[in-house]
Amino acid sequence: MSKTTIPSGYRMPLSNNELQRAIELIHQEFQHSLCVRLNLHRVSAPLFVDGRTGLNDDLNGVERPVSFDIPDVGTDGQVVHSLAKWKRLALKRYEFPEGTGLYTNMNAIRRDEEVDNLHSIYVDQWDWEKHISPKDRNVLYLKETVRDIVGAICDTSAALRNAFPALTFKPDRDVYFITTQELEDRYPDLTPNEREVEICRKHHTVFLMQIGKTLASGKRHDGRAPDYDDWELNGDILMWNPILERSFELSSMGIRVDAAALDRQLTAANCNQRRELPFHKMLLNGQLPQSIGGGIGQSRLCMLLIGPCHIGEVQVSLWDADTMKTCEDAGITLL
Repeated sequence: MSKTTIPSGYRMPLSNNELQRAIELIHQEFQHSLCVRLNLHRVSAPLFVDGRTGLNDDLNGVERPVSFDIPDVGTDGQVVHSLAKWKRLALKRYEFPEGTGLYTNMNAIRRDEEVDNLHSIYVDQWDWEKHISPKDRNVLYLKETVRDIVGAICDTSAALRNAFPALTFKPDRDVYFITTQELEDRYPDLTPNEREVEICRKHHTVFLMQIGKTLASGKRHDGRAPDYDDWELNGDILMWNPILERSFELSSMGIRVDAAALDRQLTAANCNQRRELPFHKMLLNGQLPQSIGGGIGQSRLCMLLIGPCHIGEVQVSLWDADTMKTCEDAGITLL
């Protein structure tokens, strides 16, 4: 049975040709605004990394990377899940000074993703990382950065509506900040996903903080790898999607672990074996810059600002037969 749902009366607001031009405009406008607001510069990024380095994003720790042997190099390559750790090493290697950072167009394969309206095995996002001072490892700096990103989203939306008057979605610039514990306290009888829906229904633009740590209930709101975000200083940018009538995650981000936070979180996650990996050794020895960073979904942003109900309308991927038939019956073109 297809996991795809089609809202009653749904119609794509743009023609297929207009859709492609709208996607191009979003990429141009958002990249420019993000770079100006966060002082970022574009760099080239890997499609795959050496699996022995510990540089790949482990996501929730159970997803399998796509691996392949490289006989002439004598190692196995892993297609990236994201560039969460690679970017921090790049800040050091590319000699980015404090207050500046990098962004890149990241393409990934997540073979174990459960596909639905929002999820694809193909992931495209703007991955970014910024070199910060140790004194900026605090909640105020995190919130300022979130507001800058939301501002870039809103500026992009305004340019899009100007170019395509048929589009009416206008994101809310005012960000509502709440921790996962505060959200659990407010809605103790709901699941984590249901809590996100309710808080976004009420506040529209939300930054949900402190993801990965164990809550008072003994459960975690969601999984987060222990070796990039500091679980006390991270979060997700969520917006209300009026087409799907649900919360909509656009970005996972945060201030990165320092040596003390990494030590604490590796122990909590029972991942102490990672201490011997090259990246983790550098971090524990204080050899990497302090940083903040995250990923911002490209197809997700296009979905929200343009109004498609399925991610396959704005990106090319592979889908199961039930999903393809459900969309075909509804007159939806999957790219």
